[in-house]
Order: sequence, then structure tokens, then C-alpha cells
Amino acid sequence: MALFMSKSISGFSKLSKAKKIDWIVTTYFSNSEEARTIIEQYWNTDAKIQQLHDEFIENTITNYYLPLGVAPNFLINDKLYTIPMVIEESSVVAAASKAAKFWLDRGGFKTKVLSTTKIGQVHFIYHGDVHKLRAFFKHIKPQLLSDTASITKNMADRGGGILDIELRDKTKDKKGYYQLHVSFETLNAMGANFINSCLEQFAKTLKDGAKSFELFSDEEKKIDIVMSILSNYVPDCLVRAEVSCKVEDLTESDLISGEAFAYKFIQAVSIAEVEPYRAVTHNKGIMNGIDAVVLATGNDFRAVEAGVHAYAARHGRYRSLTHAKVEDGIFHFWIEIPLALGTVGGLTKLHPLVKLALELLHHPSAKELMQIVAVAGLAQNFAALRSLTTTGIQKGHMKMHLLNILNQCGANEMEKQTLTEYFKSHTVSHRAVSEALHHLRSGPGVSG
Repeated sequence: MALFMSKSISGFSKLSKAKKIDWIVTTYFSNSEEARTIIEQYWNTDAKIQQLHDEFIENTITNYYLPLGVAPNFLINDKLYTIPMVIEESSVVAAASKAAKFWLDRGGFKTKVLSTTKIGQVHFIYHGDVHKLRAFFKHIKPQLLSDTASITKNMADRGGGILDIELRDKTKDKKGYYQLHVSFETLNAMGANFINSCLEQFAKTLKDGAKSFELFSDEEKKIDIVMSILSNYVPDCLVRAEVSCKVEDLTESDLISGEAFAYKFIQAVSIAEVEPYRAVTHNKGIMNGIDAVVLATGNDFRAVEAGVHAYAARHGRYRSLTHAKVEDGIFHFWIEIPLALGTVGGLTKLHPLVKLALELLHHPSAKELMQIVAVAGLAQNFAALRSLTTTGIQKGHMKMHLLNILNQCGANEMEKQTLTEYFKSHTVSHRAVSEALHHLRSGPGVSG
């Protein structure tokens, strides 16, 4: 029986996986064997694959599943893609697929990588003459590059590496605060380890060099290195994705004309450009598409999220990431978004499903993946705004959520089929589904 109390443990990380699980289930669960069964149910039957997953992180006890779906019919720069998406939210994959199909017959998506520069910084404190510091930086800069030559050689041989090193004076923001602000090109790698290794060497060179710089006083030689770390804010690692067509070609049915649709759509985007409460939800919908592909391809969705939201607020107010206009009778809808992604290193060569996802995408380069991910975000936003400005978002979303509700209620396959048909013409809510299931089980069936 579980103890239901706070209980510390020493040396947990050194325990075997079995011993870790023993401690977890006996300490925290009233039914320890049921908890153990659930944990073990999610292990891979292939011991080598399971060991691979166990070693991705520390203190692994099991695997946590998320669905991997696909959205077909994405025409990007005249090339067809089926995009893998890892997400738990109902209707995201369906919405992306619907947007892809809509634009398939209207020229598809056009994309362009605008820049691929990434940033790292050495943050340090210096209380002394700024003119001496600038002279020291000019003196030490060649050595900063030479001392990292062994780290950068392979990257430089492929056309990447360190682009520039700047000394930045941040003393207006914080007393004595300066930076080495470093720009990098990491090609197909996300490059976090590469960047951080270079920065740590810069910090050592900077600190050691200051001790022997003849212009510094004894006090000025004591440069205090605070930290050396890459930045996940990458406003110069930028990609653009766009769709466009004649306004009249936006017409899908008799319910709304292309002109009326374009007007409402542009109004919806413009509201997200001026109203932060709306912009956050607007951009969250974009990230539904982006995060799903970032996860499927083994990239760091937390880094992407942080960088994207910082970019959305770069002008001092949080705003829409997408934009829309009508010009000369042509409807344009586009996104410019910072995405630091990789297709080599990390999980891309380890996780079997990541390798599968990248092969599904025709083994893209990092630049190609940036474009695919941006398209997923744009498609998701288009689908959401089309629903919001026409039928409303809940109708389609709740239809997709129906299966989740039926599973929560314990419906069997026959009940799922019957009620899926029934709710094609009835409003979905948790209460309505529960009542319909009750009626189905207690009588001859449900009726309209």
C-alpha cells in the first residue's frame, strides 16, 4: 500500500530501472501492481529499442505515447509533401490536411529562407575603462578565432562556422554588463552543442587574455565571466511562407463569396495584429502546426516556441505572426517566422520514428525543413481563421473530439459507429454524447 507522504530518497539515479519503479509504485500509488502494469504496458517489446529510449533522458521508467499522424497534399514550391505531425489535440491534423487540399488547386505554398544566422553570447562583468576594453577586444579577437579553430574546422569545411564576434556594451541596462555577441552558421545541424563549445572557449580565452593585457589595471584584469550560452531568440534565422490566389477563387460554396471571405479573413488577422489577447490564441493555433512537425522531426519545440513568441513581441507589443491583404484583386496570406532547426545530430539519427519522419519528407536539409514547418503553421492558421470567420470553430472541433468523449464513456465499437452517424446531424457536447450513449444502451437506439 502506498504511504501517501513526502518521502525523499538518496541515490535514486544509481538504482536500476526495476528498483526505481519499485520505489515509485510502492511510495505513490494505492494500487502498486496496477501502476506497475500501466508503466510496463508502454515498454517497447524490442529490448534494443527500449534501451535506446531509456537512454534519451535520465531516470526513465517508461515511454509516453503521443499520436503520430500525417497530413497529405501539401504542395510546397511545386513539390508534393505528406507532413508528419505529433500532437494530442483533436482536429489539428484534419485542419492542416483540409488547408493543404484547399491550396493544392490554387498554386500551393511558396516559401523562401530569408536568413539562417544563429546567435550565442558570452555574458561578463567588467568595471573599468570602456576604451581599454574595446582595445582589448580588438587585440584578442584573432585569438578568439584561432583558439576555436579545432572546434570549427569540420563545420567550416562544410561552409559554416563563426560569422562574426562583436563586443556589446550593455551597461545602460546593467552596471558593468558586457557581451561577446557571436553569430553562427550551423548548416543542417541545430548546432546547440557546437555553439556552446565555441562560447565556452571564447570565455576562457577572454578571461586568460585579460590577465596579461598591458593596458588593464590589476582590477580591470579581473573580468568576471557570468555565463556562456546560445540564444534561442533567432530573429535572423528566418523563413517566409505564403499562399495567394484571385479573390474570386476563394469561393467554395454559395454560403459566402470570395470577396466577403477575404474581407472577414483580413479583419480577423488585423485584430490579432493589434489585440494581444487575440494574438496569443491566434499564434497558439499557428504553433499547433509548427510544434507538431518539430516534434515529429526530433527538434526542440521548447526552443522554437520561446524564439517565436519573442519574435512576435519584437516591436514592444505581442502581435500576430501571420499577415493578409488583397492587392490588385489577389488575396495574399503569409508568415515570416524564426525557426532554428536541424536534420542531423541529436534524435535525428537515433529515434526510429524521427528517421522515418525525415524520410517521409524526402530527407530535407535544415533549410527545407524550415520551409515545411513554416507551411504547417500557415496552413493551421488558415484553417482556423476560415472556420472562425465562417462556420465557427467549435462545430468542426467537437466533431473531431467526439471519439475522445466516446472513449471516456467506455463506448464499444458498435456504439461508436452508431453515435458517430447520429452526431453527423446533432450538436456534440460531453453531456449530449453521454445521454445519447445512455439511451442507446437502455432502449432501441437513439433518434433525432
